[in-house]
Amino acid sequence: MTLADREWRLVREEARPGSLNMALDEVAARSAAEDGVRTLRVYRWEPSTLSLGYHQDPATVDWAYCEREGITVTRRPTGGGAIYHDHWSDISYSIVAPADELPGDLLESYELLCEPLFDALEGIGVEASFAEVERPALHQPACYLRALHPAHDVVASDGRKLSGNAQYRQRDAVVQHGSLTFARETERHLACFADPETAPSEFDDRVTAVRDQADANRETVVDALETALSEFGNSHEGIWSEEELTRARSLASEKYEADSWVRDGEDPT
Repeated sequence: MTLADREWRLVREEARPGSLNMALDEVAARSAAEDGVRTLRVYRWEPSTLSLGYHQDPATVDWAYCEREGITVTRRPTGGGAIYHDHWSDISYSIVAPADELPGDLLESYELLCEPLFDALEGIGVEASFAEVERPALHQPACYLRALHPAHDVVASDGRKLSGNAQYRQRDAVVQHGSLTFARETERHLACFADPETAPSEFDDRVTAVRDQADANRETVVDALETALSEFGNSHEGIWSEEELTRARSLASEKYEADSWVRDGEDPT
């Protein structure tokens, strides 16, 4: 049986705090591993959040700026650099499934799970692909300013990065999540970092956004992504169970908001 033949639940876009978004991914992984529940979800971040990569040095963050601007900070279970998310400029998604239903090779499964993203972008007239050439890092702590790698970085036709995506395996499940830039918030994005080495013009030369590439509003882009995800498998409208939400709220509080995880990268659970 292929992934397209399997049953998936589609959780349409919902706004939640960053810590809860990361906790829901982890809880969905548990549901996939224990109960065979496959999840497709689209979400936004409210309030604005800086999500750190798993190995991120906390000294790279301007904590005072984030606190002053009401930007929460959490840490992802995936690697890479930090990403600034908010309720408008960012559109995020996750795909979660039992590990034994996906290719064992990380790159192969990563490319497979990126297909809905490419389908959505094609549907709104944005030409995107994996980067064809490497480009050097501009500011290593920032996801969108790290070195471009042909194996996994998603860029528009002009070679600028459009989306950051990553995958991890946990509890016999695979979680792939990604951030699609709808609109650039250059100055705010850069200000989240302590002593960024990049000027706004350099950021804009490396990073693009959907609305730079197509005449589409945010609602249209979200709809295109949800449609592409729904066509990835035999999907139905889904919601989180009360048990999942309870687990996720506890996990958000105990882990994804805890200094031991956010600042030190040590899982307190």
